[in-house]
Amino acid sequence: MKVLLINKFLYPKGGDAISALKTGSLLAAKSHDVIYWGMQHKLNPEYPYSDFFVSNVDFDAGMGFARKLGAAFRILYSFEARDKIRKLLKKVRPDIVHLNNFAHQISPSILSVFREYGIPAVMTMHDYKMVCASYTMFVNGNPCEMCGGGNYYWCAFNKCTKGSFFKSLVNTTEMYLHHKILHIYDPVGVFISPSIFLKDKIREMGFKGETVFLPNFIDAEEYIPEFGYQEKTVCYFGRLSKEKGLFTLLNALKGSGIKLKVIGEGPLEEKLKLKAGNEGLDNVEFHGYRSGEELKSEIKKSAAVVLPSEWFENNPRSVLEAFALGKPVIGSRIGGIPELVLNNETGLTFEAGNAVDLREKIGCLMGKPDRIIEMGKNARKLIEEKFSAEKHYLELMKIYETAGSKRN
Repeated sequence: MKVLLINKFLYPKGGDAISALKTGSLLAAKSHDVIYWGMQHKLNPEYPYSDFFVSNVDFDAGMGFARKLGAAFRILYSFEARDKIRKLLKKVRPDIVHLNNFAHQISPSILSVFREYGIPAVMTMHDYKMVCASYTMFVNGNPCEMCGGGNYYWCAFNKCTKGSFFKSLVNTTEMYLHHKILHIYDPVGVFISPSIFLKDKIREMGFKGETVFLPNFIDAEEYIPEFGYQEKTVCYFGRLSKEKGLFTLLNALKGSGIKLKVIGEGPLEEKLKLKAGNEGLDNVEFHGYRSGEELKSEIKKSAAVVLPSEWFENNPRSVLEAFALGKPVIGSRIGGIPELVLNNETGLTFEAGNAVDLREKIGCLMGKPDRIIEMGKNARKLIEEKFSAEKHYLELMKIYETAGSKRN
């Protein structure tokens, strides 16, 4: 089978890109012909057909008014993306298209071309873009469902997109244009939800597309578990951003005597370091960005991983990776986290945003070395039984078959 795999970033930038690339590797290992398509970027590896990639744009970079206006039109409808994908389809003729995260930098202007060529399409949802104009359902430090029922105007009113009225207005316009006027996502035959929570939540908020549950997977053979710990520490790894609940985590560790390793980078890095310095949190260490075996090594030394998110997490890879390494997770009871962190089995859960509850759960786990080992073994077993690459592949083939039966 020839699969066209689409993601705007085609290097390991965030969970969506990693998941898309892992899917491509899995399909290739099963002898499928995988063709990648997305945005040009200096960090991309060499890909065949990269001449057909859309030009690079960085919406976070400083822009003058003219460039901002051009970027806004690209979000709403990209003629470049539509024309380039049409040229690629003429050349490669895939059997199916597997979409991932392509909003904004690529735009859904490409979807009509798949219908034009009669190519079935599936889409893995890595966030809440189908129902939320700012895609996170998180504003002013709290989960938000105000866009439910297609009331996207709240995004502009609340300046949900990075606190900018202009960016929020563009995203609001995007949602009305794509979902209310053009119905631009209609060519997608099946939407894949990596968590039951996301599947249920978007349905509750009015999404009508056919959606099936298929969680992310982990190739357990790539992770050698280490039960127990070398260091009496807990570890957070991931993006350092507001929705991750990291200020709550620092407050929970204050005066606890328990060491925390923070691994990652992001917009809150300097503020977190400043808070740790000003409040004398000498038990908190910032390790910066780590990846590959270096990251695995730091996780394996720790007793447990902490995920204190305060937004509706989907199916976080950080939890799956921690489990694969034999580590229990202390996670907030929000979004898809409780589907993975089974309380008192594969870790402990706490009330999102509650530093006192988190402090108690960390102290409870760290005081029971035998339970750390037991939960770590349970976590690894869960990965092997329910989140294996083979299980994922078999279910994905069924989804492709379903989408193929709906060929336009």
